Amino acid sequence: MIGAGIIGTACARELALAGVRVTLVDRAGAAGATTAHGEGNVLVSDKGPGPELRLAQFSRRLWPEVAGDGTEWQAKGGIVVATTEEGARELTAFAAAQRAAGVRAEPLDPAGLASAEPYLTRDVTAAVHYPDDAQVQPAGAAHALLDAALGEGATLLPGCEVLGAEVSGGRLRAVRTTGGTLTADLFVNAAGPWAGALSRSLGAPIDVRPRRGEILVTTPLPPTVFHKVYDADYVGAVGGDTAELQASAVVESTPAGTVLLGSSRRAAGFDERLRPEILSVIAERALRLFPCLSGVPVMRAYGGFRPYVADHLPIIGPDPRVDGLWHATGHEGAGIGLAPGTARLLTDLITGRTPEVDAAPFRVDRPAVLPRGTA
Repeated sequence: MIGAGIIGTACARELALAGVRVTLVDRAGAAGATTAHGEGNVLVSDKGPGPELRLAQFSRRLWPEVAGDGTEWQAKGGIVVATTEEGARELTAFAAAQRAAGVRAEPLDPAGLASAEPYLTRDVTAAVHYPDDAQVQPAGAAHALLDAALGEGATLLPGCEVLGAEVSGGRLRAVRTTGGTLTADLFVNAAGPWAGALSRSLGAPIDVRPRRGEILVTTPLPPTVFHKVYDADYVGAVGGDTAELQASAVVESTPAGTVLLGSSRRAAGFDERLRPEILSVIAERALRLFPCLSGVPVMRAYGGFRPYVADHLPIIGPDPRVDGLWHATGHEGAGIGLAPGTARLLTDLITGRTPEVDAAPFRVDRPAVLPRGTA
């Protein structure tokens, strides 16, 4: 398993539980990159009917089973609001389609919304409650999954960077790393935003690119935000294809009392610089939903990279070009929520069990994944 973020650790745990001998390698350490720079969202509310929603529903069912100490599992639900008449129509239609796909999406009238979120602006044209939205502490969750994998006999090799591949007879036999050459029956590329670069070094490129996001964190507050609350524009930002900045209001509290303010999405390569103008946009949009946060100090800001695929679906399964190479990546900002389902699906495919979720939409050999001329 190459990559020890939330996807890699979840897959390592699931494979180890299935009796597979697992070695997990990471060029740094567990949960040190993308996973540590996320919000910990476990969402069904932002996904329309289709394969990603089915995987999200499957994962949501599994999360309580895999959540252990340190995950800060909170099944607190989410509330999506619209602030324009057009937004209200779109949100109402979106929620109706989700309900048809089995999602609990409950319209809230003004009184119900005020009771659920007393500090939220009253300038709202529609609101939908999603009881199944949840949250974890992302790094804590990854370490809990890792501990479970290690308890089942898995091995972690931190500070071990993959440099290249040894392929013979069309099969990946070994990978060369800074810690030596590692052999295995199969290798799983779970390198997140770096999965594209890793796949090239292994001789089977996939089109996974980094997409940058930033988050603001307030100082601890008395109870102020009781659900994950976001503007309906967030759904469009998640599914957008533009390289330009996309920002929408996302506001949620943590058990420590801090409030997380997001979110942004933009193509910036691996440029790690925080942009004050983007942080200002995030703050401005959050204040439209929660004016009471005006004047509350922000104690830190951070950003991270998400593994973006053009068709907005993760990549899960064997690579048809190189026997022995598998991929579990491309989840963009949904990796936390989709991790248990991804791990179970990957393990089912590897061990020959019948998956509960159709794997075909996530296959490697689809147009959005394979660079032209490499199929």
